[in-house]
Amino acid sequence: MSGAIVKRTPFFKILIANRGEIALRVMRTARRLGYGVVAVYSDADRDALHVREADQAVRIGEALPAQSYLKIDTIIAAAKASGAGAVHPGYGFLAENEDFAQACRDAGLVFIGPSPEAILAMGNKAGAKEIMQKAGVPCVPGYQGADQGDAVMLTEAKAIGFPVMIKAVAGGGGRGMRLVADAAAFPDALRSARSEAQGAFGDPTVILERAIVDPRHIEIQVFGDRHGNAIHLGERDCSVQRRHQKLIEEAPSPAVTPELRARMGAVAVQAVKAIGYEGAGTLEFLLDRAGNFYFMEMNTRLQVEHPVTEAITGLDLVELQLRVAGGEPLDLKQEDIPFSGHAIEVRLCSEDTGHDFMPQSGTMARWQMPDAIRVEHALQSGSEIPPFYDSMIAKVISHGKTRDEARGKLICALEQVTAFGVTTNQGFLIDCLRHPVFAKGEATTAFIGNNRDALLAPRPDRGSDLALAALLLYVTNPHAPPWQRGRSLSATFPLGLRIDLGHGVQEIEIVPERDGSYVATRNGDRFSFAIDELDQDSIRFHHDGLMEQAKFLRDGDRLYILHRGVTLSARDLTLAPPESASAAGGDGKVRAAMNGRVVAVLVKAGDKVAAGQPVMTLEAMKMEHVHTAGVAGTVSAIDVAEGEQVTTGKIVVEIEAAA
Repeated sequence: MSGAIVKRTPFFKILIANRGEIALRVMRTARRLGYGVVAVYSDADRDALHVREADQAVRIGEALPAQSYLKIDTIIAAAKASGAGAVHPGYGFLAENEDFAQACRDAGLVFIGPSPEAILAMGNKAGAKEIMQKAGVPCVPGYQGADQGDAVMLTEAKAIGFPVMIKAVAGGGGRGMRLVADAAAFPDALRSARSEAQGAFGDPTVILERAIVDPRHIEIQVFGDRHGNAIHLGERDCSVQRRHQKLIEEAPSPAVTPELRARMGAVAVQAVKAIGYEGAGTLEFLLDRAGNFYFMEMNTRLQVEHPVTEAITGLDLVELQLRVAGGEPLDLKQEDIPFSGHAIEVRLCSEDTGHDFMPQSGTMARWQMPDAIRVEHALQSGSEIPPFYDSMIAKVISHGKTRDEARGKLICALEQVTAFGVTTNQGFLIDCLRHPVFAKGEATTAFIGNNRDALLAPRPDRGSDLALAALLLYVTNPHAPPWQRGRSLSATFPLGLRIDLGHGVQEIEIVPERDGSYVATRNGDRFSFAIDELDQDSIRFHHDGLMEQAKFLRDGDRLYILHRGVTLSARDLTLAPPESASAAGGDGKVRAAMNGRVVAVLVKAGDKVAAGQPVMTLEAMKMEHVHTAGVAGTVSAIDVAEGEQVTTGKIVVEIEAAA
C-alpha cells in the first residue's frame, strides 16, 4: 500500500509549503541540521515573519488559500525555481493531499511525509475506517458510502441513530464537521458541512458517525521509516475543544493508564506497519467512560500539538521527520523512549469568545510573549492578522514534573501575554485551566459545552476594570495635567467619561485629588487610585491597599489594558454621538460581523423573515458563521453575491421591518 520504494537523492534546501508559526518551527530545526530554507507566501503574507526569516521566499498567489497555499503546480514551480530538493508541508493546506505528495515525487522532490499511497489510504476518513475495521481495530459505527445523495444520507443517519456526527472525509481541524441532534436539523447541517469542506479542502464528501456521548479525545503519535520500523511516542489528550477544534492538549492523558497506553500504542504501531507508513502520523481515538476506545481517523502529518510530545520525550519531531525523509532508519526502540513529567499546550486564537468564538482579524498593535516558557508564533508588534486563514496565532506550551506544576506554569505565562489590537481567547484559556473540572483532569469533549456559562461569565470586578480604564484614559489624555510623582494639585476639576468595555456604554467620573491621587466614581461607588509609576506603556498603582501593575496601549480613543492576566479593550466615547439601533441590526440592515467570504445567501428579495432567522453565511478563518435578521419583515435588498469577499460592517442584507 505504500508503493514502490523510491530512491531519493540527498537534499540540502527545504521549501516549506505553509505559513505562520509552523513555517518558523520547521525552519528552526532545518537550520540546526544545516539545511537552507525557502518560504512561500500569498499577497496577504508578503510582510509576514516567516517570509522575512527564510533564506529565500517565493510569491505563490493571491490571499485566498485556493489561490495560493492550495495551488500544487505553483508550489512545485516555486521549489524548482529556488533550488529546493525537499518540501515540508507543515499541517493544514496540502499536508494531507496525496496529489501534492505525488506531484513532489514526480518532480524529483522529497516530500517530507508519508507516501501518496499511504496518505490516500489513511488520510481519507472513510478509507481509513475500512482499513482499521479489516485489521480488527474498533471503530465508531457509521456510514462512509459512495452515495452522497441527500435522501440517502438522511436515511443512513436515521439508521445510525441520532445524535450523529457529519465529518468531511478530507482534512481536519474541525472544518466540515457538524453534530446533529435530530432529523429536522440534518439537511441544513449537511449543506453547511459540505460547503465548509469544499472551501477548506476542495472536497465536499462527508461520512456519518454515531456521536459518542462525552468521550475523551485521545491520539497516539506514531513514526515509521522505509526500513519497516515503527514506534509510538505515547498519547495526547485533546478533549478540550470548541466547534470540534482543539484548544488545550496535554501529554500524558489523565485518563490513560499504563496498560491502556500500551494497548492503544500497540494498535497504532500495528496499523502503521500494515501500510508501510513512513514519517510522522497520529491515530485519533474516542475513549468512553468505560475505557473502550474507538478509532476515528488518522492524520498523516505533523500535528499542531506535537510540542507536548516533544516536551515529555525530549525528542525533536521535526528532526525525526527530516531524518526519516532522508532515508535514515529510526534509531529508537519502543522500550527506550523516555517519558518525563507532564506537558500542556494551549492555542491562542484571534477570536471573540463572548460572541460565539467569532474569528477576529486586524493589526496586532502590541505583541509581547513571556520569556520563560515555549511559545510558537509568527507575529510581532504591527503584524497583520488576515481573515483568510486559521484563527490560531500562537501556541503556549508548559512542562513540569507534575500536571499541577505544568498547569500553574501555563496560567502564569498566559497572564503575561500582551496581545493588543485584536481580540484573543487569552482570558478564556486561563479560565479553562483554572476550572475545577480541568484541574482534576476530568475534562471530556463536553467540557466547554457543559461549563460554558461559568467560563464565559462576566468578571466579578467589572466595576474596578471600568475605574482603571477611566483612570488610564484620563492620565494618558494629551490635554490632561501631566502626572508627576509626589505632585499636589492646587485645584481639581472632575471629568465625566463615557466608556465602553464591550458591555455597553458606562458613565464614570474621574476626580484628581489635591494629594495627587485619583478617585473614580460610578453609580455611587468610589474607587481610589494612587499612582506610583507611569510610563508610556505601563502603570504601577495602589488600589484597595494593594500595589498592582498593568500594561496598556493608548491608540486614539481606544485603550488596551493587560491587568491581572486579562486583556481589556476600552473605547472612550465621551465626545462621540450616541449610537443608534443600527449597531445591533435594529434598523433592518444585516452587517458582516467580520472580514470574510460569502458562501451562502439564504434568502432572496421579497422573502418574509422572522427576527433571528438565518439570512447569510460568511466564511472567515476556515469556519462558517451564520448571520441572522435583526428584525422581522420583508427582505428589500441583497447587497452581496456568493463568493464575494466582504469587510467588517458591510451591509449584506436589508430588511424592511414589519409594521
